[in-house]
Amino acid sequence: MAPPAPPPAGAPAAPTGGFGAPPAPGPRPFQNLPSLLPGGLPFQPWAAELRKQRLAENSKDHPDAHCLPLHPVQLHSHPQPRKIIQTPREVLIIYEANDGLRQIFTDGRPLPADPQPWWFGYSTGKWDGDTLVVETIGFRDMMWLDEEGTVITAAGKVTERFRRVNYGTLEIEITVDDPKAFTKPWTVKLNQSLMPDTELIEFVCQENNRSLSHLVGK
Repeated sequence: MAPPAPPPAGAPAAPTGGFGAPPAPGPRPFQNLPSLLPGGLPFQPWAAELRKQRLAENSKDHPDAHCLPLHPVQLHSHPQPRKIIQTPREVLIIYEANDGLRQIFTDGRPLPADPQPWWFGYSTGKWDGDTLVVETIGFRDMMWLDEEGTVITAAGKVTERFRRVNYGTLEIEITVDDPKAFTKPWTVKLNQSLMPDTELIEFVCQENNRSLSHLVGK
């Protein structure tokens, strides 16, 4: 991933593939995002209590359990791969997980004043040197940032800084600013690894889904 530029004449086709977040020792942000920061996240009291409640119910209401889209922050640590497609006016992220598609507009437009709430929010991006800086607002209310129930509200804003630190590594710095759910903004970093010569496969969550009757919590 890099600032768009025309390919040189006669350049070979880029290798196919995507980026993935394979499991690694240490914190498990997909399940427990606060584990990335010493002392956890700066929750508002009600948000901390909601997280405990969601976890106590075995996360039965997590969108993924119902074949609904995951929040982009959680998707950054999803082990299934994603493909990033750059055009002069937008960047598309195609997620294998739940066949998600995210649009990041890079045509210079501002963020809307009152966007319609979307699962992935409304994203605009611009290049800062070799870093794509993306700002996103307009999320659906009370979404999940991890499996254990970390919440983000409709007032939340997410800023991501995508940087290709080397050929095989994409670094994503994520800042969440949601004064309703947290006492102050917080930032984490995640890395994704290039998966060359790999294609996304079809993911149809609702097909033969027999799990819903077992999601009873405690």
